[in-house]
Amino acid sequence: MAGRLEGKVAFITGAARGQGRSHALRLAQEGADIIAIDICERIPENTYDPATEEDLAETVRQVEALDRRIVASKADVRDFDQVKGAVDDGVAQLGRLDVISANAGIAGRPNRSEDIPDDEWRNMIDINLSGVWRTVKAAVPHIRAGGNGGSIILTSSDAGLFPYENISHYVSAKHGVVGLMRTLALELAPEFIRVNSVHPTTVDTPMVQNEGIYRLFRPDLSDPTKDDFAAAATTMNALPIPWVEALDISNAVLFFASDESRYVTGVPLAVDAGAAVK
Repeated sequence: MAGRLEGKVAFITGAARGQGRSHALRLAQEGADIIAIDICERIPENTYDPATEEDLAETVRQVEALDRRIVASKADVRDFDQVKGAVDDGVAQLGRLDVISANAGIAGRPNRSEDIPDDEWRNMIDINLSGVWRTVKAAVPHIRAGGNGGSIILTSSDAGLFPYENISHYVSAKHGVVGLMRTLALELAPEFIRVNSVHPTTVDTPMVQNEGIYRLFRPDLSDPTKDDFAAAATTMNALPIPWVEALDISNAVLFFASDESRYVTGVPLAVDAGAAVK
């Protein structure tokens, strides 16, 4: 039986591991071929180890094990030419583009707003907001060229719906993604290109499971552990869980990518165990 994305091609940023890899695998399971990029380098203000070229190669291996094609390359969403070159090459090899998943992002280093260094503020906005815009700018001409409409999914966060203390640069970028999503939804609607955003709570990936995040959530402890973080994270959600899995976000991305959401556009979808209503 044909999958929900049979014959389609999806472009995914931040695809070496975590949510990005999960999105690539879930869409491939439903028949999509994949164009994947990741920076595979350290971002200085991040408090966790970066994805590697070996991680990206593992994403390739797992997609190919599903008998799908994938074109993967290193690219930095802060550099429009790198992103455009990657998506252009992918479309040249795979023949079309139908779906964009602008997933790449960083958590950054927590700090009170007045204490965030200028370079860390700029880098956060450049990756988590402007990088999303560059991704769409580079890729949407290929969807338009197909003449069959398409779907764009922007990864925001619950921090794009309400504030958190000590990460104002992250909150600002993720709120900005919502404004970008809504504007793109209006601009692209006449061509049946739909644009929506997903808003996860904490997700069980390396971006969340690291010392910097543990300390952000448990500043009362000198050496907080994963269990300490889990206790604090659970208090954020209405459902009694500390975090969701990457697959939960991928299933939302799949819904937006498929024809099941063919008349859904301009929607911020929280996949957050009820955090937004608590």
